[in-house]
Amino acid sequence: MAAGGDGRQGGWFGPDPGERPTEAAAPAAGGAGAPDDATEAALLRRTLAEIEPIADKVTSYFYALLFLRHPDLRALFPVAMDAQRDRLFKALLTAATHAEDTATLTAYLTGLGRGHRKYGTLPEHYPAVGECLIGALARHAPRSWGPRTEAAWVGAYTTLSQIMIDAAARDELRAPAWWQAEVVAHEPRTPDVAVVTVRPDQPYPFRAGQYTALETPWWPRVWRHYSFASAPRSDGLLSFHVKAVPAGWVSNALVHRARPGDVLRLGGPAGSMTVDHRTDNGLLCLGGGTGIAPIKALVEDVAQYGGRRSVEVFYGARSNGDLYDIETMLRMQQSHPWLSVRPVVDAGPGGALSGGLPGAVREFGPWHTYEAYLSGPPGMIRRGVDTLVGVGIPSHRIRHDSIEELVGTRN
Repeated sequence: MAAGGDGRQGGWFGPDPGERPTEAAAPAAGGAGAPDDATEAALLRRTLAEIEPIADKVTSYFYALLFLRHPDLRALFPVAMDAQRDRLFKALLTAATHAEDTATLTAYLTGLGRGHRKYGTLPEHYPAVGECLIGALARHAPRSWGPRTEAAWVGAYTTLSQIMIDAAARDELRAPAWWQAEVVAHEPRTPDVAVVTVRPDQPYPFRAGQYTALETPWWPRVWRHYSFASAPRSDGLLSFHVKAVPAGWVSNALVHRARPGDVLRLGGPAGSMTVDHRTDNGLLCLGGGTGIAPIKALVEDVAQYGGRRSVEVFYGARSNGDLYDIETMLRMQQSHPWLSVRPVVDAGPGGALSGGLPGAVREFGPWHTYEAYLSGPPGMIRRGVDTLVGVGIPSHRIRHDSIEELVGTRN
């Protein structure tokens, strides 16, 4: 559960008196001597700047406090809390960074609120989270903490949590918290890559290019994000391309352990890497590794809409042997004259372009009239975005999976 709270019960928030640090003699940011023009957002950012060097310590203290005071909430969290601790600080940082950007903040929190339904989060859980969050911040940010800073955090938490609660309530009216999905096919492609196909227990609405959170029966409450590998199908089946990574609990279970008949759980669809069919601009698609899965879905989506817009796909991998889905992509190219597929490898012979995706993209073009889509490892996305901006594609026409969601979540 990331930061959030029940805004209708703001009076429940705040640390115990014994946890509040003694005010320093010198004026502290956010305390009685803080400048009068300090905005709420500035006070939040000062606190985060102070705790950033000790973020692991602060979040560990927060969860220890939460589970000590509210042991019934421990069942909502995975056994191993490492990734969860990271997500809490990232959520706080995102909220504080966009505190004055209402549209961006609301969109981010709405997604969190909907996503938290699959964990079993209820409105009555948020006050406990807020209480312990304030307690952890007060204990570990003595230089920036004070009455005004505490008031700023309580006010912000009240607002943020209410957005999440309202989003979850709206989502409850149209979709379940999760879907049961039976594995109907498991196709190994390489020693560490498999295509897993599932049948949801009820209709699952999504758009090509989106992704979902997935939980296996072997690691309860551990959810990982995977992109849909096709556009919506008439038979309702969903496919995912999964690469087993070292120490990856979910990915190794899906690649090496899952078999037809096993039942997984799916969260709701997320992501905005979708095609705008109101324009006929060409599509420039970069897919690295299993990131080719949503790119394949986008190609199917364009084909289903009957468009003839140009689609240029660069499919990247470390070596030719890692281009596990190249035959599928080349067959699609043969069926659609508007589609071009170029395999790209980091190094090595074999008919593919070499030097990595960014370098290969620079060799072709021009691309300034194209809509760009990227999917793959976070480093590839960062380099790809820089390359695409450099070759003239405006940033607002570059779409990709959220890097924050990708980091540490595909394992």
